[in-house]
Amino acid sequence: AFIHPHHSSRVCFRRTIASSSSPSSSKSQLLLGEMSSSRSGKSSKSKPSSGNPLTDLGLPRPMILGSGSYTRKLILKEMGIDFQVIKRPIDERSIGDRASGSDPQTLVVTLAKAKMEHLVEQILNGNCDAELPPDIPESGYLLLTGDQVVTHNGCILEKPESIEQAKSFCQRYASSPPSTVGSCIITHIPSKLEVMGVDAATILFRSSIADVDDDGKDVVDRMVAEGAPILDCAGGLMVEHPLVREHVDRINGTEDSVMGLSKPLVLRLLKELKQKLMLEKVLEEARD
Repeated sequence: AFIHPHHSSRVCFRRTIASSSSPSSSKSQLLLGEMSSSRSGKSSKSKPSSGNPLTDLGLPRPMILGSGSYTRKLILKEMGIDFQVIKRPIDERSIGDRASGSDPQTLVVTLAKAKMEHLVEQILNGNCDAELPPDIPESGYLLLTGDQVVTHNGCILEKPESIEQAKSFCQRYASSPPSTVGSCIITHIPSKLEVMGVDAATILFRSSIADVDDDGKDVVDRMVAEGAPILDCAGGLMVEHPLVREHVDRINGTEDSVMGLSKPLVLRLLKELKQKLMLEKVLEEARD
C-alpha cells in the first residue's frame, strides 16, 4: 500500500501556462514537457544509468539518512545511493497507538513523520552543522526517515525489550506468519516538499523456527552468541541472518522490505519527489 500526495490543480495549471505570453512561458512549457516524459517513462535522450538513482534523477546528493539502522544503511549502499547519517532520536514509545487492532500503517507513518520533523527542526536550528556534508549543493539536500513494526495476529510488535521477549516472538512465528509494515518519508530541504509511502511483506516460517537443539538453545540463543543485534530489530526479525534464513519458507513481498526499507518504494518516492520539485520550479517560473 502506498500513500501518494496529489496536486488537484495540475491540469488547470498546464492550460494556464500553455496560453501564457510571459517570457517564462517557453521555459515552463519545456519543464512540463520534461515532467510528462518522465511520468510516461519516455525521454528524448536515453542516458545509461550512473548506478546512483540520485544522479540519474538529478536530485541532490548525498542523502541525509535520519537513522542508525544497519540494514537501512546496507540497503541504500546496495541501491548505489550515497548518504550521510545524522541521528536525532525521539521517544518513539510515547507516540502513536499500539493497542490490539490498531492500524500499523498509521503508526509507522506517524513515527516516521515525528522523526522527520524533529530532524528538520534540529538541522534548521543549526544543531547538526558539524554533521552535514561539507559541500551542500545549491539545489539543497534530501532527508530520509522511516519506521517499521511487525504485526502478528492483530498485534503490533516493535523491538523486543529482552531476549526472553524475542524468544516468545519466534515461538509465535512458528504457528502463524508475521508481517512487516514499514514507512519511508523523503523531504527536500529547503523547500520542505516531501513524499511518503508504506510497504508491507509477510514471512512464512517453517515450524523449525521454534526448535531447540541438543544443548537447549533456540535460534535466538544462537544469534545472540554470534553478536546479532536482535533487540534492535522490530519483532526480533532478522531474515537476512543465515540462522533465520534457513527457517524461512517464503516471503510474500521483498526481503529488503522485511529488513526495514523497500527498494521499490524508495525509487518510487524519489521519482515522485523529482516531479514535485519540477512542478515547484514551473510555479516559480510562472510567478516570475
